Amino acid sequence: MGDPAGYRFEAVTARRGADLDAFACAYGKFGYCSCMRWRLPSGQYRDMGRDGRAAALAGLVRAGEPVGVLAYEGEQAVGWCSIAPRDSYRALGASRVIPRLPGHGVWSVACFFLAPQARRRGLTALLLEAACAYAARSGALIVEAYPWPGGASYRYMGTRDLYLAAGFHDVPVPEGCRPVMRRLL
Repeated sequence: MGDPAGYRFEAVTARRGADLDAFACAYGKFGYCSCMRWRLPSGQYRDMGRDGRAAALAGLVRAGEPVGVLAYEGEQAVGWCSIAPRDSYRALGASRVIPRLPGHGVWSVACFFLAPQARRRGLTALLLEAACAYAARSGALIVEAYPWPGGASYRYMGTRDLYLAAGFHDVPVPEGCRPVMRRLL
């Protein structure tokens, strides 16, 4: 899927697994987590280490599990959005601060990562739109997001303004919980 800004967006499948591996190698901060933070319980995430997390993500890709979307500039992957069925993010389900809201066909956006040269050019919003389109094509009814509530730790999850601009709305959550936003597809 192409974009007028010159980016192309592709769901990560076994065919694109090598592109995701190259992206992880090129951008060490992405490779540290390999977008497994919300897919694994905390203890398992820690115990796996960097190489184990990369292998786990590669295993999901080989198994045909939805993991996310890559943004390409030319032939080079320069951006990533982790989007998959909510139930595949086991740590989200176990979180005490991210409430599990009712709903069927819910997919979650858990992470964005952009190559340094692709930042501040509007790519995150384009990636989010491509990710929502991928989720819709895959049968999702709702896309759920957990925007950055402040502090640097969770900025990779996106901001409330990003989601509002993409048609998401705030969902009431219990006091003391992280914000949750949803977009109906």
